[in-house]
Amino acid sequence: MDSEVARERALDAAEGLFYARGVRAVGMDEVRGASGVSLKRLYQLFPAKEQLVVACLDRRDLRWRGRLTEYVGRHEEPGARVLAVFDWLGVWFAEPGFRGCAWINAYGELGPASPAVAERVRAHKAAFRAFLDTLAAGAGLPAALGGQLFLLAEGAMVTAGVTGEAEPARQAREAARVLLGAAGVSRPAPRR
Repeated sequence: MDSEVARERALDAAEGLFYARGVRAVGMDEVRGASGVSLKRLYQLFPAKEQLVVACLDRRDLRWRGRLTEYVGRHEEPGARVLAVFDWLGVWFAEPGFRGCAWINAYGELGPASPAVAERVRAHKAAFRAFLDTLAAGAGLPAALGGQLFLLAEGAMVTAGVTGEAEPARQAREAARVLLGAAGVSRPAPRR
């Protein structure tokens, strides 16, 4: 098995295990067993478990932001694009096996003890905040609204992760709709 195939198998296995059970609960031997990559090869690819966690977060970040951007991009009206973020969160929260935000989970487990993980979490959250700021600016909203939308979305993620329900996305969407209306966006788009 070449290095790229081994790397992808290891990342697939680790990401699934870390997300389902938590980083600390999963050992490298378990990743070896789930991936079919020998322990020696696994440690050649990722000399420390922290490096594997960081690689998983980086790869997941690209997919997560790509899916969000694609979903929001289906909407043309700027106010509808903002609200589509919360619709997408609802779709994500309803997925089988949803266990909350992988970055919040990783930070909760490793954050202060792992500067590399903390940096990846902060980078992911900063990119999400910048995305919301761009959507708010595109809708002609006050700059502060991006931060407010960010807090609504993050709160919905935490609540959905704890409760295992998609309802927090709907509630956050309604709060976002009220914010848009208060900021002068006329008749924000109804939920699709």
